[in-house]
Amino acid sequence: MNPAWRRSSYSGSGGTGGGNCVEAARLTTGRFALRDSKNAATLTLPRDSFTALLRHVIG
Repeated sequence: MNPAWRRSSYSGSGGTGGGNCVEAARLTTGRFALRDSKNAATLTLPRDSFTALLRHVIG
């Protein structure tokens, strides 16, 4: 099953995102995946690490 990638509302073809974005997906294994929308490489993280990353980024 292909993951359902989600993109921030700040991303887009213009505006503040300029089309550059990071996409996130919840995997069936319970892990989370992150990728650059222009690059096929992904980073997978367990839920606790993903949550810690979001807390750090959001502040």
